[in-house]
Amino acid sequence: MRIVLVETAGARNLGSVARVMKNFGLSELWLVNPQCDRFSDEAIQMAVHAPEILENAQIVHGLPEALVGCQRAIATAGRIDKGEVQVISPHQGLIWLSQVETRAIVFGAEDRGLSNAEIQHCQQVMRIPVNPDYPSLNLSQAVGICCYQWQILQDNSISHENLTSQTAQDLLKSAPIDLATREELEAYYQQLESVLLKIGYVYPHTAFARLQKFRHIFDRANLSSSEVTMLRGILRQVNWATDQ
Repeated sequence: MRIVLVETAGARNLGSVARVMKNFGLSELWLVNPQCDRFSDEAIQMAVHAPEILENAQIVHGLPEALVGCQRAIATAGRIDKGEVQVISPHQGLIWLSQVETRAIVFGAEDRGLSNAEIQHCQQVMRIPVNPDYPSLNLSQAVGICCYQWQILQDNSISHENLTSQTAQDLLKSAPIDLATREELEAYYQQLESVLLKIGYVYPHTAFARLQKFRHIFDRANLSSSEVTMLRGILRQVNWATDQ
């Protein structure tokens, strides 16, 4: 399990995340454009006996880089704009993540959470059920709840009755799932956008919203690497044909 933090600003929060990760046996921390020093006294002090998680954290500039190699990624959100994105519970989300070998949970900046542009790099969005009168959770608390839920899931065998859909059951039966990685899908989405702009199906001011719909379609399809390669081949042929 990869824990991904986007633009974390508080050194104490960062140290606390490292500590709670070690509490539950997780060690893979990725930091996207961090806004604080992971080696500061505050961070090290809050990490207590987990300074190695801070030391070994991977630093990247953008979220797609943090998801390289992941077959599935899930975003966390305290609130989300109304739209087509279905928000699921941590229990559902973590079962979904458990069906693949490489996965990530993404947490946003303390003051703003994750933007729509950042969320689109993940296939699912989950929200921790909290009191609606005071829904704000501290970053390390949110990470801790997810790590705890993940540990509980590992301690219990997953029955087919616990899965959220027939599709999920079918996927589990066919394990291991040869899903395309996030970077393979991201490259496909960028190529798709370029071709759709070229042929006039979308325009620059509408491309983002339209491409979100395509992302939802293909993310639900659980594409394999070979299927993504085939789709990209079609786009290359379309691109060639329009040039002739």
